[in-house]
Amino acid sequence: MAPGEAQTEAVSRCSAAAQAAAARKQRASARRKAFSLFVKAKEVPAAYPCSGAAVWWRCCRQTFRERRGIHRHVGTQHGGDVEQQAAGHGTISRAVCAERAGGQACGELCEVLPDTSGLRSDELTSKVGEVLLYYCYCEVKDPEKLCAWQKALCQHLHLTGKVRVASEGINGTVGGSKVATNLYIEVMLAQPLFKDILCRDDFKSSAGGAHCFPDLRVGVFKEIVPLGIDPKEVSYKETGIHLTPQEFHREVEHYLSQSSQGQSDTILLDCRNFYESKIGRFQGCLAPDIRKFSYFPSYVDENLKLFKNKRVLMYCTGGIRCERGSAYLRSKAVCKEVYQLKGGIHKYLEEFPDGFYRGKLFVFDDRYAICSNEDVISACRYCGTLWDQYKLCSSQHCRQLVLTCLSCRKKGLTACCPLCQEKELQVTSGAPGQALKEECECTKRRPRVPIERISQGMRGTGED
Repeated sequence: MAPGEAQTEAVSRCSAAAQAAAARKQRASARRKAFSLFVKAKEVPAAYPCSGAAVWWRCCRQTFRERRGIHRHVGTQHGGDVEQQAAGHGTISRAVCAERAGGQACGELCEVLPDTSGLRSDELTSKVGEVLLYYCYCEVKDPEKLCAWQKALCQHLHLTGKVRVASEGINGTVGGSKVATNLYIEVMLAQPLFKDILCRDDFKSSAGGAHCFPDLRVGVFKEIVPLGIDPKEVSYKETGIHLTPQEFHREVEHYLSQSSQGQSDTILLDCRNFYESKIGRFQGCLAPDIRKFSYFPSYVDENLKLFKNKRVLMYCTGGIRCERGSAYLRSKAVCKEVYQLKGGIHKYLEEFPDGFYRGKLFVFDDRYAICSNEDVISACRYCGTLWDQYKLCSSQHCRQLVLTCLSCRKKGLTACCPLCQEKELQVTSGAPGQALKEECECTKRRPRVPIERISQGMRGTGED
């Protein structure tokens, strides 16, 4: 090697070493800043200012009165969160968002969007990601403004899904890369509008991504979940007693033990639609044969005798339908008590994947269902083979979901009922633009609001 080349190589090595040292120094600085901001985000006014401390710290439902206490907690319990915030120079943490909000008061909307300039484009658009499910009941003074911010935020993070905004709060299910969904959670938790109401545990996640939804739909509605009753008449503030998954599990265990002897005074009530409970439900539940949640109030009214002097254990997918569903049931003043599963089936399955919930969990996206156990409790519409994979009815005028196995699909049995199957043939063989009435046997034979038969002990089996 020539002297000049050796000198060039030495300079190059020194330059690389200097760059590496600078990078390490930059990362260390980023970690310190991220740690400091994370701790700052946990500040709350001290309950006793006269004690000498102006602020305390609140994290993971614990209160820390000394700085070293919160430092130890963050260092041992939130190291990953701090590293994640430090890694993406452009990522926005709860603390950063709080800073940018300029000290906005709790309940006010901060329209800040995260700075993603430090991220690679593929980090936000990766198909390997997750789907988030969450809701937050709170007073929203300007739903249109919140809607516009949500749409901008989701588009900025390349998220797809559905978000409902109303004066009573927000309800969303969005899909995207893990970097994008993590950022979304951080921004939502930093939002002053949701301060002290929304927490990380309120976000339910499952494997998926942006591909699980056809597009992004964000809108303003009267209710964040369509019960069909003015929120001023039946408020989420009058909800039933929330039970953790562990508490709910114990209650169901006790209920099943008592009901097997015909001695139970409890009803295990599924608040979801029939096509949801058809592929997965709690053992021993009462699963109303209703198509929409907006039919639930009528179902309660028509079956009030069923609930008289009963303890009711309610559950749904993520918890939101139970909020106002339990409030409506309580407003009838016939039950001994009304309880609901906090976090819904989603949270229950996180802790009890092989518990009392059997079958799949229906979800409102292109996956249709997610699995936690191997049980198949439903059958093919045509041949009766065990089957739980939904497809849309092949008839163009119908939007029903149908369970038809691969063997039957190969035979052309792809509609939800014979009437739809016949209509599909009419459409494919008829004149272009031929209009057919939107009806099928599935909807005609099912009463809008079923009336339950009251048996001794009233044990709902949830069987079809």
